[in-house]
Amino acid sequence: MRTSLFAQVACALVIGVLVGRLWPHVGTAVQPLGDGFVRLIKAMIAPLVFCVVVAGITKAGDLKAFGRIGLKALIWFEVATTVALVVGLLAGNLASPGAGMNVDPATLDASAVDEKTGGGELPSTSEFILHSLPDSAIGAFAENSLLQVLVLSCLVGAALLHLGHTKVPAILPAIEQGQEIVFAIVGFIMKLAPLAVFGATAHLVGEYGLGALSTYGKLIGVCYAVAFIFLVLLGVALKALTGLSLWKFIRYTREEMLLALGTASSESVMPRMMQKLRQAGCRDDAVGLVLPTGYSFNLDGASIYLSVGTLFIAQAVGVDLTIGQQITVVLVLMLTSKGMAGVPGSAFLALSATASALGVIPAGAVALLLGVDRIMDAMRVATNLLGNCVAVFVVSRWEGALDTARAKKVLDGEIAFVPEQVTEPRGAGVEGAGEPRGADDGTAEPTAARSLEPTAAKSLEPAAVKSPAPATPSASPSPFQDGPSSTARE
Repeated sequence: MRTSLFAQVACALVIGVLVGRLWPHVGTAVQPLGDGFVRLIKAMIAPLVFCVVVAGITKAGDLKAFGRIGLKALIWFEVATTVALVVGLLAGNLASPGAGMNVDPATLDASAVDEKTGGGELPSTSEFILHSLPDSAIGAFAENSLLQVLVLSCLVGAALLHLGHTKVPAILPAIEQGQEIVFAIVGFIMKLAPLAVFGATAHLVGEYGLGALSTYGKLIGVCYAVAFIFLVLLGVALKALTGLSLWKFIRYTREEMLLALGTASSESVMPRMMQKLRQAGCRDDAVGLVLPTGYSFNLDGASIYLSVGTLFIAQAVGVDLTIGQQITVVLVLMLTSKGMAGVPGSAFLALSATASALGVIPAGAVALLLGVDRIMDAMRVATNLLGNCVAVFVVSRWEGALDTARAKKVLDGEIAFVPEQVTEPRGAGVEGAGEPRGADDGTAEPTAARSLEPTAAKSLEPAAVKSPAPATPSASPSPFQDGPSSTARE
């Protein structure tokens, strides 16, 4: 009997904890298993985002709808991040995790923070915006800059809509076939997930031990409790706005959640999360835009950590922040949290910037969090990931890009998840050749909009033959769905 990925990852997690605890040197030695897995997954993210976004725009057929999705996503991100910051500050004031520590800032090694951050700094608002614009099409993919890849994807999708099916009939089928190749590679890499979780967990326990749990127990407890409260609020919002259950979604994505926790990286599960969201009724363009953008703009878990951490540091060194100063903390973190993605030691840079803005917390006091930062990874990863997935559902619902009936069936387990990866090579010309595994067992519903049908066959269709309407909601007819575009310029 084949063991599920969830069971494999769970066993690897337990074994990793035991190995790291009993043989710390072995735990440190197997760290490359986790790091290598994350690197392989990251290599697939940029081409996957490009394919999904371009295909999503051209199938939706309405660039204005895509713009509305982006605007609504940014509004949701800002609201969610602000709520996370405020809830964190309220909990920090009530629980006072740093009270009574009476730390002398002069005894702290500020150079350790510089070593952690590599002497870097967070980009300013103008630098962040400018860096989001690619100066090289190849460079955006080579540097794995998601925002730059998103900009390129939007431009390519808009160009395809402008030119129409008659001038570029082969481009969209090629992009869809490229998407299938990427998903197939991701499927291969996912087989290494248990090894990655074992390596990452063994290293974490072996390197940092379990001593930090007693030293920073109150701070850790407050952060995780706040994250739980925030997720409850997210669940209420999801139920009220879409009618969907967050708990059922967690059960649906339990393998990806456990993998993200084990590797301490939400990027390691982005490709699989995109597949699961699409099969759960979210339209391609909504998934392709909202989820990757959220990795830069919607860091709810990091926001909770930063707000509680700021109060912890202030209380530990005996500084009592006023209401006005705490409002300043929220405003500063609302800005600094947006430029954190991809910056080494970004949490410490954001905390240092906040301390400098307040002018009452010694900059060296940020070093207090060095011993607990890695333990907070699980909280940050889980909250960030679920926050972004909820954003996809909510924004899709607002834009009419969510098949709610299908979403409920998928989350209830009535429709099984079919990985969009390997196709059955039963030979050219054979009926059913190239169908995804599991698609013909009666447990999954075929969906044209999710690219589950053979794209190779589609590329051989005459241009005048109309494609079937997508099963997921569509903003408006696309020239790439209905044959030659009446708007294509001669």
